[in-house]
Amino acid sequence: MTLGRKLGLFLGPILFFVILNFPGNLISEKGDMVIAVAIWMVIWWITEAVSISVTALLPLILFPVLDIMPIGDVGANYGSPIVFLFFGGFVMALALEKVNLHRRIALNIIRLTGTTPNKVVLGFMIATATLSMWISNTASTVVMLPIAMSVIGLLIDDADGFSKNDKNFALSVMLGIAFSANAGGIATVIGTPPNSVMIGLLENEYNIEISFLKWMLIGVPFSAVMITIIYFVLVKWMFPNKELKFSASKDVIQSELKKLGPMSGKEKMVLVIFGITVSLWIFRTLINTIFPELGLTDTIISMLAAVSLFAVPYNINKGDFIIDWVDTRKLAWGILVLFGGGLALAKGMSVSGIVDLVAQAIASSEISILFTAILLIFLMLFMTELMSNVALVAVLAPVVAGIAIGLDIPILYLLIPVTMASSCAFMLPMATPPNAIVFASGYIKVHEMARIGVILNLVAVALLSVMFQFVVPLLF
Repeated sequence: MTLGRKLGLFLGPILFFVILNFPGNLISEKGDMVIAVAIWMVIWWITEAVSISVTALLPLILFPVLDIMPIGDVGANYGSPIVFLFFGGFVMALALEKVNLHRRIALNIIRLTGTTPNKVVLGFMIATATLSMWISNTASTVVMLPIAMSVIGLLIDDADGFSKNDKNFALSVMLGIAFSANAGGIATVIGTPPNSVMIGLLENEYNIEISFLKWMLIGVPFSAVMITIIYFVLVKWMFPNKELKFSASKDVIQSELKKLGPMSGKEKMVLVIFGITVSLWIFRTLINTIFPELGLTDTIISMLAAVSLFAVPYNINKGDFIIDWVDTRKLAWGILVLFGGGLALAKGMSVSGIVDLVAQAIASSEISILFTAILLIFLMLFMTELMSNVALVAVLAPVVAGIAIGLDIPILYLLIPVTMASSCAFMLPMATPPNAIVFASGYIKVHEMARIGVILNLVAVALLSVMFQFVVPLLF
């Protein structure tokens, strides 16, 4: 165990007891209790003294004991509809991975984009981003990495060895995969956990619903613009591969596709269920208008997909289904608990009056709305380089909501760009799993990732600031 983790393990509960026994009140009796719990959780989340999912369970123990909220009210957050929306998404991703459909989709996208060096980079980026919209960014990166390593291996073994152009190509592919995995997840509600934490907060605390389609209307364009900028910064500015030519990459892709063989029956079934689910998400509002008695929600659709994958038989005589419960051992259960902990902490901040206090403090000040938005986006984006973006959004989203109320602007205007900023960590290997995975390939040095990452972080701040000012008000 590192020194930082050891310190965090003891510092969290020590500060908790110090704040609880502090003479006088910082905010109010109940508010101070929530702050004490929040500080304990933040320290454990930052230092990862214990699993971040275990930390998310603290409100279940501390809120009832401190009489902040009854256990039933705290527990309800861990069974929030948004948790089950993500559960359904996880099950769908599990099915895609089990039948290897995600790999087939990725390879076909790369094959279609072309085999010149820059087109290969673009193909890897589009494929990774597409996968990250539906499965975890970690899984999408793991799928793409061995294919990329095979293509790069061809350059190492060619006549001129591993030249400067070859190195630039390798850097572009590896960084392109990591950064596209991060940016691609922003496009959908289930693409990255912070999106769901924010949407859960809006539904639980403010009765504001953002549908799957509504999120895609803002998420997909942002992801597309961000990935386009990443592509041009990589291949045209930072790591150009002028005069690099190779055609063998086409053979690698064809070889990988050949290994997969023709599409299996299970792949076709998963593809059909996946297609129906996405269509229902997109056309849910229209369907509810025509058939109001259905009352479809994104969570119901997600759970329908999950149950279908477990219940629709592939071979009824053999009792063969697409996925079985034993497959859920690979499910990211910890993330679901993390959602619950984040929502519980947000509820605690609300019932204790902390959010109202933040709103009043901001309302009584004369801070520029645009400056506040840019500052919050900047802080969120650069803080997420150092700690879990889910944990960060869980802590800061209620505060940002309070700031929006204090500024007298709709909560969504501020909360959407700030939440999106949490998924734009491009600078450090430890910032996100995709960054760490490609860094482990050996083709990237920390200073190379940091050099381009700083540029992309600032680009993301600028884009999100423009979104705050012009785009979000148009759509919401």
